[in-house]
Amino acid sequence: MDERIDKGKLFVPWNKGRLVGQKLPLKLREIWAIRIRLQLAERLRDLALFNLAIDSKLRGCDLVNLRVKDIAQGRNVSHRAIVMQQKTQRPVQFEITDLTRQSVLGWIDNQGLNPSQFLFPSRVSAVPHLSTRQYARIVSRWVK
Repeated sequence: MDERIDKGKLFVPWNKGRLVGQKLPLKLREIWAIRIRLQLAERLRDLALFNLAIDSKLRGCDLVNLRVKDIAQGRNVSHRAIVMQQKTQRPVQFEITDLTRQSVLGWIDNQGLNPSQFLFPSRVSAVPHLSTRQYARIVSRWVK
């Protein structure tokens, strides 16, 4: 029985009726639909973030911690990148597709980022980069 009576009040679990746990991966047509919507809306940061997330398959904490120098030298975004995972302390190598390189370069140019800066800086001055919680909110908006 999911519901218990606690001091005369009805107790309902927070996850009753909700889908919890790992979600199904996005289908190829869903990925392209998200890309096209972000391009049409001219959301440079979100497009670069989405494309890089798809290419790298990094955890959110590793993705928001990326610096410009991790994937680019000068005005050239690398074809491959190696990033040290925060959780496992193991290096992960991934390819960066042409589409992702274009979107990331567009984002870097638009923001005027230098190599030592975070690739996805926060708008809040006290925080240096996008938080993982904010990244999760962004992802949920994409999926909706």
